[in-house]
Amino acid sequence: MVHDLLILLACQLAGEFFVFFFDLPVPGPVLGFLLLFLICLLARRVPAGLETTAPVLLSHLSLLFVPAGVGVILHLSRIASEWPAILAALLLSTWLAVALTGLALARLLPERESAPR
Repeated sequence: MVHDLLILLACQLAGEFFVFFFDLPVPGPVLGFLLLFLICLLARRVPAGLETTAPVLLSHLSLLFVPAGVGVILHLSRIASEWPAILAALLLSTWLAVALTGLALARLLPERESAPR
């Protein structure tokens, strides 16, 4: 399990490295996850250790929301002053995600003939 955690942390570190040195507008962990995905894709398999380590990390996922909560509290005054824009962005992005999902579903599912009810 320690070896697998080192793989995850190495991918995150590589992502942070690329973001820092190339000034990319993407969070380092996201780029590290993409790197891990590409490694698994090239290997054509997920290492067995990662299959057992990932559920352990996911079971403690709620702990990862603590820093986000602290960030919200830290910037509460800014959120209070910009709440209309935040609300509009949340509503628009939610509506857009639902609409695009519906369009993709309608396009990807085969058309059904009239079935007896």
